[in-house]
Amino acid sequence: MILAGAQQTGRPGNPWLVFLHGFSGDGREWQPVGETLSDYPRLYLDLPGHGRSADVTVSSFAQTSELLTRTLISYNILNHWLVGYSLGGRIAMYHACRQPKGLCGVVVEGAHPGLQDARARAARFGSDRIWASRFRTEPLDNVFADWYQQPVFAALTDAQRKALVSLRSQNHGVNLAAMFEATTLAAQPDLRAALRARDFPFYFLYGERDSKFAAIAAGLHAERHVIPHAGHNAHRENPEAVAACLAQILRLRTKDTL
Repeated sequence: MILAGAQQTGRPGNPWLVFLHGFSGDGREWQPVGETLSDYPRLYLDLPGHGRSADVTVSSFAQTSELLTRTLISYNILNHWLVGYSLGGRIAMYHACRQPKGLCGVVVEGAHPGLQDARARAARFGSDRIWASRFRTEPLDNVFADWYQQPVFAALTDAQRKALVSLRSQNHGVNLAAMFEATTLAAQPDLRAALRARDFPFYFLYGERDSKFAAIAAGLHAERHVIPHAGHNAHRENPEAVAACLAQILRLRTKDTL
């Protein structure tokens, strides 16, 4: 079972908000956003290899999805929204496309729907294999210092980058590497067709300075929301705007079901 970093109550009858963090994070990262949505019960999960679930291992997206299903059952969660960032968003999309019971909708932030050709998959597999080896064998502060130099994090200030390196280096490298390999983008199916055929509400959030995911969002059949004054990690850089966006989505969807 995936363990929760935290669990918070809400108004009876409202759907749960199940938050999934990004790679090398943990459930605490969504709490500044989730705590503003106090009408809804909230579950902040620690993904396998992370936080309280550091010793939980998976080998594939399918196994991660099955583990998520069992986890929600164990918490007696029926009607729910999935809210995921980056890796958490990719898991949320994959899981949602398997048509789980009780899913009310999906909100993802800066999450890739999948690579579209074999050449891109091969290149990504090679790159991720090198990263996984580094996570296993090198000091994490060295690895994350390079990790946050990747183009997708170009909007970070030096202070933000330094803070993230310090925070992420508290992880266990071997456990991170195992989850990284199990959920590499190279192994993720392209979910675009399934997302077009979906029967659940789907929202895509991205920071205004995140040009990569702005372009990805433009090609998706989803309602898109731009988060101002933010790059790739919008809920960390501008939690107030992300919280307001989520509140608006939930308010509108609740009104639609009345």
